[in-house]
Amino acid sequence: MHGIILAGGSGSRLWPLSRELYPKQLLKLNSEKSLLEKTFERLMSIMDIDNIIAVTNAKHFSDVKMQLKEYSNDVRILTEPIAKNTAPAIAISTKFLLDCGMDDVIVATPSDHLIEDTENFAKTIKKAQNLANEGYIVTIGVKPTYAGTGFGYIKAGEKIENGYKVEFFKEKPDMKTADKYLSSNDYYWNAGIFVFKAATLMETMKECAKTIYENTQKFNFKIQEDIDYMTFDKYPSISFDYAILENAKNIAMVKMECDWSDLGSWDAVYESNKKDESGNVKIGNIIEQNCENTMLYSSERLLAGVGLKNVIIVETPDAILACNKDDTQGVKQIYEKLKETKNDTHRIHTTVYRPWGYYTVLNHGDGYLTKMICVSRKGQLSLQSHNYRSEHWVVLSGIARVTLENKVFMLKAGSSIDIPVKAIHSLANPYDTELKIIEIQKGDKLIEEDIIRYKDIYGRVK
Repeated sequence: MHGIILAGGSGSRLWPLSRELYPKQLLKLNSEKSLLEKTFERLMSIMDIDNIIAVTNAKHFSDVKMQLKEYSNDVRILTEPIAKNTAPAIAISTKFLLDCGMDDVIVATPSDHLIEDTENFAKTIKKAQNLANEGYIVTIGVKPTYAGTGFGYIKAGEKIENGYKVEFFKEKPDMKTADKYLSSNDYYWNAGIFVFKAATLMETMKECAKTIYENTQKFNFKIQEDIDYMTFDKYPSISFDYAILENAKNIAMVKMECDWSDLGSWDAVYESNKKDESGNVKIGNIIEQNCENTMLYSSERLLAGVGLKNVIIVETPDAILACNKDDTQGVKQIYEKLKETKNDTHRIHTTVYRPWGYYTVLNHGDGYLTKMICVSRKGQLSLQSHNYRSEHWVVLSGIARVTLENKVFMLKAGSSIDIPVKAIHSLANPYDTELKIIEIQKGDKLIEEDIIRYKDIYGRVK
């Protein structure tokens, strides 16, 4: 088998912990490893490590590569220039595998699921593999444990060996319909994990998703692995469920035989964590009194709760979320409002961790942005340039080794240097003490995507 890890997405329903530039699949929500890392390990248990590829958005490439580098320096990562949902992502990844001469059974899985029982997960995938070899596109169904309105539902039809034929799909029903589905034995949550042969998917797309099929055939990964923006932009933005599952006839379902959570909302995070005798989940610096069935999550500051019932509160340095535990699906609307008003709180955290250390945004306004950058001992930023901004660095503590247009400067505390627009530069800390600098950016576009990397000791150059 081969595996496709879908590592894009914004995780908007887990705001404020999940942000556009650091979404939930990169977070370590209830483990020492991120959801992406746990997904990779899960696939490693059922297939060779060299058979796994990841597909992600260009703005997440560096973080995805950094996390997966722990397992292999040669993990293949396809980079989408823009987000186009799961149907184009799966289609183009499948075409990549075909162009590499691989027409085996493929497991396409999201990178944000929580599954602990890998042994029974493997049994589930084995059943799906058998059906895929018979010409089915297989989806994995999870028996509902509550009437969730944030899931797609599968109506299981005729029983077949290893699974069921699918009668129909229903995406995110209202509560009345979800209650009806819960009381029936024929409905399952759609886990978003798909198993199929590459050739089967191509033939199915040719019949029921012609636009996606035709655009996919324009790529030739025998020549290059880069995904051309102009060609990719012609894809419709559509999910695999809508494009394929709702239109094809060769769809089957296998029942998930292990634990599963997509951690798609804060109530799902609450359900997946251990609770005290009053049903509370407490993560971080928490003091609680007389609370019931409540989740308190602190990333930094002390969070105190008194007399709270059925509430979720999440603290981050720049935003606090408070909501009823039964209304967590509405967090996505808050995220969208922030996006519409161009509030950067939806995009990025004030403190962002990198392999070389971290930076904290101190202030920003029209045409300027100020950061405090902390470089760990022996840490080094990539050799890079910026098309839209200049930078001014002031050393606060430590000694900075600055490379600017092939010249090297050693700057002590109190020293400063200007980095012009498009100048090739790097910052390093060659000593055993932390290096801290103030960076003042000036320009029309002050975005993290405005980084062109030439060399990087952490392997983030494509």
